[in-house]
Amino acid sequence: MKLLLLTAGSRGDVEPFAALARRAQERGHEVVLALPDNSGVDLDGIQTASVGADFQAMIAAQGTSVGQALRNFSSVVRPTMRAVIVGSARVGLDHGADAVIAHPKVLSAPLIAARLGAQLFAVETVPTTVPTRDFPAAGTVPFDLGPLNRLTYRAGGAAASMFRRELREAARVLGDPRPRAARATLLPVSPLILSRPADWPPTAHLTGAWTGRPGGRSEAAVTAFLARGPSVSVGFGSMAQGDPFARGAAFVAAARERGRQTLVLRGWGGADVPPELLGDDVLVIDGASHDQVFPRVEVAAHHGGAGTSQAAVRAGTPSVVVPFLADQPFWARTLRARGLAPGPLSRHRVTARHAGDAIDEALRCRPRAAELGPLVAAEDGTGRALELIEAA
Repeated sequence: MKLLLLTAGSRGDVEPFAALARRAQERGHEVVLALPDNSGVDLDGIQTASVGADFQAMIAAQGTSVGQALRNFSSVVRPTMRAVIVGSARVGLDHGADAVIAHPKVLSAPLIAARLGAQLFAVETVPTTVPTRDFPAAGTVPFDLGPLNRLTYRAGGAAASMFRRELREAARVLGDPRPRAARATLLPVSPLILSRPADWPPTAHLTGAWTGRPGGRSEAAVTAFLARGPSVSVGFGSMAQGDPFARGAAFVAAARERGRQTLVLRGWGGADVPPELLGDDVLVIDGASHDQVFPRVEVAAHHGGAGTSQAAVRAGTPSVVVPFLADQPFWARTLRARGLAPGPLSRHRVTARHAGDAIDEALRCRPRAAELGPLVAAEDGTGRALELIEAA
């Protein structure tokens, strides 16, 4: 089959698609992965095409504040989304496909699939479009609305309406096709972490996480540091917002008080450590792979992104979640409900005392994390997703 994979966003939005692309290539499929620039993901051996967007640059320009995004909507957000919507359409015309597998940010995917005569598979890295009574759409409200939960899934359509102009442009590029409905919705999420709602249609599939070869390069300094004693990792991925030094300092002080080392991953600017707190028990680096870090630490403090949360579960490591926006509070609640994390910490009040209390509670979650980790790690979500695509 000829597969066109379309994704947009930060590293966590790209990594699952890269894993699926590699597995599909190994199975003999012809694959093109269309994606934004500077994702930081290992793309070695994958045929890629740029959609012309750079989400790292967008976050550098405005951070992850919703208010700032609204203020910069015309100057930063709209141009980035135009690149995704129109750029993906141009990639589709250039390469063609039998099946289009698309991230929900690629709003033009139904048009692209229709123009190419291809089957469309919608990918939800988080549950946002398939309505259920069981829980609200991720990134909408932070509490259960019961039967009204289904109404929150209309938010996605409202967001798409903000980019009607860009969608009209993409339609013109593609020859004005009528949008094609998705054949299925694939969620690269473990059913051991998120239970499948009984009211979902049979076309919605919790496949398990899409993972491939261990991500990123193993750093000898990291391995040596973590081998020296019990440690806590602290990293917030692409969440460049607030005071990273205050956030890092709180966790270093809390871990130090408990006799733990601290590995701080700066990421795109979400965590750092003031010079006066540095010592032999602290290592600060730009980043390291989840596969290298999470199995070797006692607790992983992170922002609660879908990929990061599942990586911690696979490693058998409990989490301390400091959510910033979007789906992150959803995963914080989900991990807590599974006994894999304490309640989330407010990013506005990450003090040494709060961080310390959260670390203590996370350490009490270690038996449950150790029990569930191997079961989740044994899942082959990437293979299951490919089976569903091949069967179309």
